[in-house]
Amino acid sequence: MGGALNINHLLFLGHGALWTIGLSAIALIGGGSFGFLIALGRVSPSRAVRLLAATYVQLIQGTPLLVIMFLSFFGLAALGFNISPLLAAGASMTIFVAAYLGEIWRGCIEAVPKQQWEAAEGLALSRSQRMVKVILPQAIRLATPPTVGFMVQIVKNTSLASVVGFVELTRSGQIINNSLFEPFIIYSIIAVVYFSLCYPLSRLSRRLERSALQKKPALA
Repeated sequence: MGGALNINHLLFLGHGALWTIGLSAIALIGGGSFGFLIALGRVSPSRAVRLLAATYVQLIQGTPLLVIMFLSFFGLAALGFNISPLLAAGASMTIFVAAYLGEIWRGCIEAVPKQQWEAAEGLALSRSQRMVKVILPQAIRLATPPTVGFMVQIVKNTSLASVVGFVELTRSGQIINNSLFEPFIIYSIIAVVYFSLCYPLSRLSRRLERSALQKKPALA
């Protein structure tokens, strides 16, 4: 792919952008599923479960994603487990995202007014019934804006997957730049693509936040 920047280079960048979106989706789905369990663990009536969930959150939030990437790919390889760059990147992003989404959603669950918890308890509902029928529907409305906003961080953090050889948008740009030696042009294009992916999410997050404030339910 030597010579001047051409359509083939742009197509290669587009392919990398698609993998950026794909890795973001893997992180959101996997991290969201695990993060939901973390959130429930953080508000569990069991002290042991709360402590375990809190330890996970503190450990992962205190560890850079780059280090998690290295441990998932190079660390496991040193132990004899050879995994693909996609699996290493997807697993690392899932572990990382779960800690943050779990904490975001824990805050949203606890933000449901105390009167709502008391009213549900007064109806003689079990804890699981209170969560499913009363608390979680309100928490989901509160959690939607910050979750969409955090998706911006997910998209940008996929760029770290290049350190394990996963060819997403940033890695695609590195490969092309090694051939053309035009870093300003190539990384400007990459910046525009990231902006195109992230800006709509930022706008949507702000819009949802305003909508949630306008529809804030009255206390029971």
